Amino acid sequence: MNSSPIPKHVGFILDGNRRWAKEHGVSSLEGHKKGYENLKSISEAAFNHGADYVSAYIFSTENWNRSKEEVGYLMNLVVNLASNELNGIIDKDIKIVFLGTRDKLSQKVIKAIESAENKSKSNKSGTLALCFNYGGKEEIISAAKRLANKGTGLDEINEDDFEEALYHSEIPPLDFIIRTSGEKRLSNFMLWRAAYSELYFVDKHWPAFSPSDLEMAFDEYANRKRRFGK
Repeated sequence: MNSSPIPKHVGFILDGNRRWAKEHGVSSLEGHKKGYENLKSISEAAFNHGADYVSAYIFSTENWNRSKEEVGYLMNLVVNLASNELNGIIDKDIKIVFLGTRDKLSQKVIKAIESAENKSKSNKSGTLALCFNYGGKEEIISAAKRLANKGTGLDEINEDDFEEALYHSEIPPLDFIIRTSGEKRLSNFMLWRAAYSELYFVDKHWPAFSPSDLEMAFDEYANRKRRFGK
């Protein structure tokens, strides 16, 4: 266990599955499979280091624009992830939650993610938040609609109220965001919770991002001074 400061909530933007596949001469679908397998490994490593919350951007609302074959494959991967692959994490007392809208999802997918959430709802050693069919702007719009439906007046709304209306409001702000594959942007990931997050970008594609790479990232985090606008 690392004795240096560890982010309470670390978020991963899992970028580069298709580029990794191209570099290794395999199909993009195989790249996604490898990426989802790595999610389990890296999540476990983050919890072992002492993180309380791990969030991962696994399917955005914009990803529906990809080919029908690719989207269908990703949906099946999520079903397998929720039904089988996460059991090892759940057995380690980790809670699983999915953030995002249920729009466009099949009943098979919804049943799988709800089953994973129900199976792990009493776990208390950490929370893995999977941003699936998720968009940061959509989450903010959804929160505004929830407040409006409650009849909250415009003059009454404050930050606490708004945070309470977000998806799974128990999940705190992000401390540290790691994005792989050399891209340097948020891409609509947890926009509200990312307000004061430290950002870390690495050139490695997500399937190649290893626990030792995570340790290097956490070492970098430990050496930063967070100012929160002060």
